[in-house]
Amino acid sequence: MKLSDEIRIEATRDEVFAALNDAETLHRSIPGCEELEKVSDTQFNALVRAKVGPVRARFRGEVTLSDLNPPESYTLAGQGKGGAAGFARGEASVQLKADGDATLLSYDVSATVGGKLAQLGGRLIDGAAKKLAAEFFENFQKIVGGDVPGDDEEDT
Repeated sequence: MKLSDEIRIEATRDEVFAALNDAETLHRSIPGCEELEKVSDTQFNALVRAKVGPVRARFRGEVTLSDLNPPESYTLAGQGKGGAAGFARGEASVQLKADGDATLLSYDVSATVGGKLAQLGGRLIDGAAKKLAAEFFENFQKIVGGDVPGDDEEDT
């Protein structure tokens, strides 16, 4: 499975790159993330609860950053195991380009799944992956761009 997209974030390229490496920002951005621990400057351990079609699982895994070229790009690779549900592995290439006072973030993702997840069929898995990626980047865009989820309420 492959995914590609581009989003505009109302923050400088340096701010976006820093946020992509910040455990708290990532924890708040990843849908279903229960735990995210920064092990080193290039590695995180995570626990994520996910639902793909009828399969629900908690995936425990790690994410490793490589090809770091601050503040322009990097590659992240991750893998997780969800017990009987199976496993997921993926790699994303992230590019950041200045766009005035904002940043254009583009990404190319490739992923594979195995176990029960692989038995669900490509269309269902692709749809779930696209939905999760869209949720992650929408959350990330709001947090980094200053429109923090839950801050929509006006003070009275």
